[in-house]
Amino acid sequence: MKLSIVIVNYNVAYFLEHCLYSVRNACKRIEAEIFVVDNNSVDNSIAMLKEKFPEVVLVANKDNVGFSKANNQAIRISKGEYVLILNPDTVVEEDTFEKCISFMDSHQDCGALGVKMIDGSGKFLKESKRGFPSPWASFCKMSGLTSLFPHSKKYAYYYMGHLSEDEVNEVDILAGAYMMMRKDCLDKVGLLDEDYFMYGEDIDLSYRITKGGYKNYYFPKARIIHYKGESTKKASLNYVYTFYNAMAIFAQKHLTKKQTKLFSIFIKIAIWLRAGFAFCSRIFKSSLLPLLDFVLVYLAYYLLVSWWSLNIWQDAHYYPLQYIYVVVPIYIFIWLLSIYLSGGYSKPIRIPKIISGVFFGMITILVFYSLLPEQLRYSRALVLLGAVVSLFVIISIRIVYRYITTGSWLPKDERRKRYIIIGDETEAVRVADLLRTTDAQAEFIGLTKEDDKETNNPNFVGNISQIKEIIKIYQINEVIFCAKSISQQIIISTMAELKADNLHFIIAPPETDFIIGSNTINTPTDLYVISVNSISNDDNKRKKRLLDITLSFFTLLFSPILCFVIKRPIGLWKNAFSVFFGRKTWIGYSNINSILNNSLPKIKKGILTTQDSLDKKDVDLSTLNRLNLLYARNYRLQSDFNTFIKAFREIGRN
Repeated sequence: MKLSIVIVNYNVAYFLEHCLYSVRNACKRIEAEIFVVDNNSVDNSIAMLKEKFPEVVLVANKDNVGFSKANNQAIRISKGEYVLILNPDTVVEEDTFEKCISFMDSHQDCGALGVKMIDGSGKFLKESKRGFPSPWASFCKMSGLTSLFPHSKKYAYYYMGHLSEDEVNEVDILAGAYMMMRKDCLDKVGLLDEDYFMYGEDIDLSYRITKGGYKNYYFPKARIIHYKGESTKKASLNYVYTFYNAMAIFAQKHLTKKQTKLFSIFIKIAIWLRAGFAFCSRIFKSSLLPLLDFVLVYLAYYLLVSWWSLNIWQDAHYYPLQYIYVVVPIYIFIWLLSIYLSGGYSKPIRIPKIISGVFFGMITILVFYSLLPEQLRYSRALVLLGAVVSLFVIISIRIVYRYITTGSWLPKDERRKRYIIIGDETEAVRVADLLRTTDAQAEFIGLTKEDDKETNNPNFVGNISQIKEIIKIYQINEVIFCAKSISQQIIISTMAELKADNLHFIIAPPETDFIIGSNTINTPTDLYVISVNSISNDDNKRKKRLLDITLSFFTLLFSPILCFVIKRPIGLWKNAFSVFFGRKTWIGYSNINSILNNSLPKIKKGILTTQDSLDKKDVDLSTLNRLNLLYARNYRLQSDFNTFIKAFREIGRN
């Protein structure tokens, strides 16, 4: 056996399927075995493996044992001369394994080998080659010095920025996403250290390989796509703890006592500074626009009140200070909250949503105004004029912001998606049909052949050799590759050649009903199985949450009466509070246990379900799944409200 391939999977069935298709093609001319170690996934991974990849040796764990231990389980029973640990969120070229094996056969000093990795947008991943994580190198990386001086040997040694990404070189550290190792080397230096649960195990093993007398090579003549998923966000405390813990384990095992202490101090400072900066930056960015709105609207309102007092009442101090310093800020807060609930702060920013937000905020203020004592009703006219002034100021802020960011004063309509699909006629048409049923905003879908063969299909606009001209002429922003008819080598080469910020690359695996269109593994909605108006849309999530809170409020308010008309009244208060505090939602998916086995966006467990909208309650599982898909793909607030009313007597159910 020449090669043993080990893939550890945890709830990424779609990426795993595409990865295995590419691995299967890359193994056609070599003797290889493929292991998949599943860490107790709940996304139908195991069923998919058994159905579509019967040749794979499956190791199904009953819990998540971590990356290192899972890899070691398969490595211990592997028979290959070389062992490859491979991430499931990768795609390999057809000749990747052959090139790597040939290089290692001719370089007996090579203990481990890594390849050139690009992300889902075609950009080089600098972690393809890394230096030894000394205290200084780690500090530069975590503090941001590496980003400031990306090609400096002194400041960017963590990623060996001084080495060319296109040349074969010896490196200190290889990435665990693709790490081909000599089995004899592993027998000598040991397997992955199971003290590491996540992060650090590839650094540790690479270091031990060099200490064992072997070399680690960066080999860019072979390439892979790595969607670069991460289980924790880099600004989160969970990431800080996990990463620091991994680095601390490494320091204790491989550095001197003095180095370990220095390493610990540097890394702690750098990590917490970076995490703190990222957190503050995120808060600042999210609050800057509302804060600017508040300050400028308040200033405009203050000038309006001053003008009104002087010109209408001939008294500059007609309105008391409490009106200026208390009541006006409350008005502005209501307006801004109403704009937020209307989606006026969601990107892309839309003027109609701001107008509706200001209008409903004004109505809300006038309603409460009419309920106030007479001495607190200062001026209804100022409320109306204030709404107009607020709207003018907020829209002006948006126009200036657009000019600063785009160089244009005039608003531009958001570009709708314009696709080009590259593949043979049969597969390209299949993918186009799939796209039309899942993406309602496709403005243009053109087809491109992989060769120069003639076709009578008028939807074909050229071939892959003309792709740059096609993208320019048809203003394409989404490029879809049909993996069934286009080689991974051509896909990766085209992505690397066309890499651009305004292009998004998508891969359609063969014989599947999903499309991988994500730069990272953490955005499952980019699988294009759900349409634009899906329940995962930010506006829809906000509307659904607002409806949940509103229904919970009125349910609790009228609960003394409702107890006499609903079934199981004891559960009424429990359910209402669960929904109010966000633990559940009033309307959720049917047959919740099966939802874990498909690609629907995750929502809270529902008190009522989509099945409650049906008159017939006894329906089969396939019907329920279609009902769930329709609910998620074409979410409407009215649907939730109608289901709530229809199944009202069941809101106390357990």
